[in-house]
Amino acid sequence: MPKKAYRLPERFRRLRYEKKSALFKKLEVEVVRVKITLACTECKQRNYNTTKEKKNHPERLETRKYCRFCRKHTVHKETK
Repeated sequence: MPKKAYRLPERFRRLRYEKKSALFKKLEVEVVRVKITLACTECKQRNYNTTKEKKNHPERLETRKYCRFCRKHTVHKETK
């Protein structure tokens, strides 16, 4: 006959949950990433979506990426 599963008393289960939720709240505050869209500077198409940390990089992102509409690598800038 299989063993009966042991359950923790309610007060211990609640305590474990409160500790986990406090840990998640702490992590949530530390990692703040903002969704951004990158647009091609030549054809103005919005090709890429990505994230960045605004705290570390407050200025607008600018990078060379492939544009499928222009069919070449072009400079892409962050849009609103």
